[in-house]
Amino acid sequence: MDYSRRDMLGLVAKTGLATLALGQSSFASTQVPDSEAPALLQDGAKTLKELMAALARTPRRRDFKEVPMVLTNPDQWDDAALRLLMQYRGKVKQVWDHTALDGPWLNLMRNTLNTQIWAFKHPDFLVLSATHGPAHLALYDQAMWDKYQLSKLTNDKFKENTFIKVGEAAHADPANIQDEAGVYSPRDNSIPVLQARGVVFLGCHNAIFELAYRLHEKDVNPDKLAVPQLVAELTNHLIAGVVLTPGIVGTIPELGFHGYQYAR
Repeated sequence: MDYSRRDMLGLVAKTGLATLALGQSSFASTQVPDSEAPALLQDGAKTLKELMAALARTPRRRDFKEVPMVLTNPDQWDDAALRLLMQYRGKVKQVWDHTALDGPWLNLMRNTLNTQIWAFKHPDFLVLSATHGPAHLALYDQAMWDKYQLSKLTNDKFKENTFIKVGEAAHADPANIQDEAGVYSPRDNSIPVLQARGVVFLGCHNAIFELAYRLHEKDVNPDKLAVPQLVAELTNHLIAGVVLTPGIVGTIPELGFHGYQYAR
C-alpha cells in the first residue's frame, strides 16, 4: 500500500492533509481544514493502517440535491465506509457517544488512545466518535458556519469552527510521547490530529435534519431552500473523513453487535 497517499481516510499524507480524488462523478470529497497534521499511526498498527487505506479508497456521496427526513436506502448514507468499520478486524475497538460541543469529548478520546496504545500495547486500537446533538456542529466546514451563522447556536462561545484547526503541538516530535506540550498532549485536541491517529468521526443524518429544520423555521436561510435541500447542502459540507450514518443513536447498537465497546 502507498500509505503516503491513502492514509487517514484520504486526509493525512506524509505532507499533511489532502483531499481524496474519488474519480466518480456521482461522488465528491468534502473540504479539509486549511492546515496540516502529520501522519501519526504507530508502526505496529498494521490492521488499523489497512482499515484507513480501505476507507480512503471508499467514496462518500456529497452531491445530494435533496435528502428526506427518514433515510431508507443505503445510497443515502456512507454505507460502504460504515460496513468497513463494522468489519474491522482489530481486537479492541470503542465507540464514543458524543453530544456536548463544549465538553471534553476530544480530550477523552486522546487520553483513551494514549492509554490503549502505550499502556495496554494495542496499536491497532480503533476509536469511533458517534457525533450528534450540538457536538455535530464541529463536523461542518467553515463555509456552513459562515453561511448559517452556526456560531450563534453556541451563544458565540465558538466564533468559528475551531475544532478543525491544527495547532503547533501537532508538529512536535511524534517520537516523544512524554512531551507535555506535544502531539499527544492536551494541547493537541483537534479533529484533524485525532483523525491522523486513526479516530473516525461518524456523522448523524438525524442531527443534520434537525439543524436544517431549525434553520428553516428561524429563516436563517439565505437561499430560501426547502428543508430537504438544506439537509442536502449541510450533508455535502461535512468535513473530510466523516462517515455519514442514517442516525447515530440507531447506529450505535449495530456497532455493538460487531464488538464495539460503548463509552460516553
